[in-house]
Amino acid sequence: MGGILKRFSDIMSANINALLDKAEDPAKMIDQYMRNLESDLGKVKAETASVMAEESRSKRLVDECNDEIAKMQTYAEKAVVAGNDADARQFLTKKSQLVEKQASLAHAYSMAAANAGKMKEMHDKLCKDIDELRERKETIKAKVAVARTQETLNKIGESVAGAQDNLSAFDKMEAKADRMLDEANAMAELNKTAEQADLDDLAKKYDTQASPGVEDELAEMKAKLGLK
Repeated sequence: MGGILKRFSDIMSANINALLDKAEDPAKMIDQYMRNLESDLGKVKAETASVMAEESRSKRLVDECNDEIAKMQTYAEKAVVAGNDADARQFLTKKSQLVEKQASLAHAYSMAAANAGKMKEMHDKLCKDIDELRERKETIKAKVAVARTQETLNKIGESVAGAQDNLSAFDKMEAKADRMLDEANAMAELNKTAEQADLDDLAKKYDTQASPGVEDELAEMKAKLGLK
């Protein structure tokens, strides 16, 4: 009995919050704690039933002994009334033996009752812890799930931030490429303009014709008018 009382003394001081604070994974810890408590509760129930049975047996023995003491007292009185002192002495001797036995039985009953009280206390404490854990189990798991989701979002956010940095670098490269293309197009346009100017000058060389002299033009005009 002493061993099981010592083993379950730790259960009496168990603190669910303290256990969860130390847990790396509260969701798994709370499931494990629940299994441990239910296993302990089954053992405590069995031991409590045994101790309570011992308490009942001890109480019955005390009651039976008290009944026998009362009977011996009654028989002794009847023997005295009947004038049979020798019989009365025998009844009183038996009563004396029963009184000594009753003291021993009462002591055993007292210990059995104390043990039963301790076991009942532990049983009630375990039941209370299990009820509390059942009520909080899903809430705690939900909080853990939210926390893990937030951690995932935080990691994704860090990745997105890194991607944004990469996009920014690509934007800079694209802007540089656009600038290079614009400069190349501008240079091509300038080259085209210079080449066209040269061609125009060359064409003017062949398009230019000598202007007729004033005298030739005057003679041609007179000819048309029929003048000499």
